[in-house]
Amino acid sequence: MVAIKAANADAFVARPDPARPVMLVFGPDAGLVSERVNALVKASVDDVNDPFALARLEGEDVTANPARLVEEAQTMPLFGGRRAVWVKAGGRNIAPAVEALLGIEVTDCRIVIEAGDLRRNAPLRVLCERAKNAAALPCYADSERDRAQLIDGEMRAAGLSIAPDARTLLIPLLGGDRSASRSELNKLTLYAHGQKQVSVDDVMVVVSDASGLALDDIIDAAFAGRPAELETQLGKARTAGTNAGSVLFAAQRHVAQLHKWRLAIEDGTPFSLDAVQPPLHFRRKDLIGAALKAWSTARLAAVMAELAEAVLESRRKPALADTIAERALLAIAANGRRSAA
Repeated sequence: MVAIKAANADAFVARPDPARPVMLVFGPDAGLVSERVNALVKASVDDVNDPFALARLEGEDVTANPARLVEEAQTMPLFGGRRAVWVKAGGRNIAPAVEALLGIEVTDCRIVIEAGDLRRNAPLRVLCERAKNAAALPCYADSERDRAQLIDGEMRAAGLSIAPDARTLLIPLLGGDRSASRSELNKLTLYAHGQKQVSVDDVMVVVSDASGLALDDIIDAAFAGRPAELETQLGKARTAGTNAGSVLFAAQRHVAQLHKWRLAIEDGTPFSLDAVQPPLHFRRKDLIGAALKAWSTARLAAVMAELAEAVLESRRKPALADTIAERALLAIAANGRRSAA
């Protein structure tokens, strides 16, 4: 039985077992499925654009003519070299054709089957997991460790380093789809081109806005004294799978920034939200302006201490992290509403 564990899938893709020429790549993370399939196909032939070296089959082609899969697997390359067959299963039942394929000896050819999310008892998955000449590679959403490794790899490839606090913020903003995560990282490295290190500000400008996690909306609602809006935004964040730690981290950064700006205002230093860097999104200016009027430096300092305590408590009790973050932010919103009244 050859069911590759998810944690070992990347290692298998890097060094495929030649004794298992039939490879099923499946799972709910479509981006990761596509990435691994492309890596396997590119490693199997000298030129992916050579139709004599790489045969591309759709699921309907295989179901319409089940024998074709075996024929393609046994076809010798016209001009020599390596050969592969790339099958996109789609929603078709290609299990009978694959079963016939697994019953013959395949030499000098690799068959890569691209599939979606397959149940444990799906015929195609069962066949490939049980066959000695096949391997089944599951593609699930990246874990925190996977996301950290992905970040480090993309930074190295771009010749950049990333600040520890920026890395901590970035990890929970990725995940769900490997392709989307890599796209966000590509945008981040492009934005940071010419720098030596990616900062928290870079992450907040590029990734958190694009990720749709609405951290800014959560924090702005809290400090503007809008508890009802805050609860709505927190609900959306939980649905999106936003990590409570990233919400608290964003709140800590925001209160520190408000404190810095409020000090400048109280000291009589010329200050304008239009001049801050990185530039604020236009829809945030009114809420932040209201918060600067409502909160004094002393009260902002007190909130800093309260948020630090909330972060510590959430780490001690990770199962209650969402509740702890919500309680801390609702307390801020209640105080902000009283100040604005």
